[in-house]
Amino acid sequence: MNSLAQKIIDAHGGLETWRRYSSLTAHLKQGGALWGLKGHGGKLDETNVTVGLGEEWASHSPFGAEGRVTRFEPGVVTIKDSQGGVLETLTDPRASFAGHNLETPWTEPQLAYFAGIAMWTYLNMPFLLAAPGVSSEQLEDWQEDGETWQRLKVTFPSDIATHSTVQTLYVDADGLLKRHDYDVEIAGNTPGAHYMEEYVEVQGLKFPTLRRIFPRQPDGRAMPEPLVVSIDLSNIRLS
Repeated sequence: MNSLAQKIIDAHGGLETWRRYSSLTAHLKQGGALWGLKGHGGKLDETNVTVGLGEEWASHSPFGAEGRVTRFEPGVVTIKDSQGGVLETLTDPRASFAGHNLETPWTEPQLAYFAGIAMWTYLNMPFLLAAPGVSSEQLEDWQEDGETWQRLKVTFPSDIATHSTVQTLYVDADGLLKRHDYDVEIAGNTPGAHYMEEYVEVQGLKFPTLRRIFPRQPDGRAMPEPLVVSIDLSNIRLS
């Protein structure tokens, strides 16, 4: 890892603390234009998510009003009913998005896949910087809202399912994440700028609890609207 990557990891609690745990659970309140655009408005407005730390998997419960539960892994997505019965299974889920753009509706397993890769990435960041095959490179500093943020270009290996192969992190003087850019490959490479605020410390690690995602313009600036996704986290627990 380069020195900026190490600074960011240390600012969020450090690898030694992170590696004590194998999963994280949080309560989510979500909004924004994306869910309705994809044909699933309200389905994940309020839910709980559990993600693996390091190992890539995620589960949302409830997934819709009937108490269903999802299980995302890079190679398969499963939706079960409240009694544990399998309702739908999608293998090789990434391939199912071929030809999609921002307006293409998603099936329920596709929604579960996107929600899975998103929350797994968010809740494992910045510790993914130390994952096997992940590389990073410091970029020029960035000026925004009267602040100077350091930037880190992150490149992911093909065996990690995430928004895009190349992503960019922005951090403040203390090394805390302020913004996270990516292009959503499964939605026609739609560019996003994801802002993070209101940190809390849980079991020795720091997490932003307010997340807001906006479209990103070609010059790198975020558009003030529409609000694509909002995520408020609470009741974060590690085990």
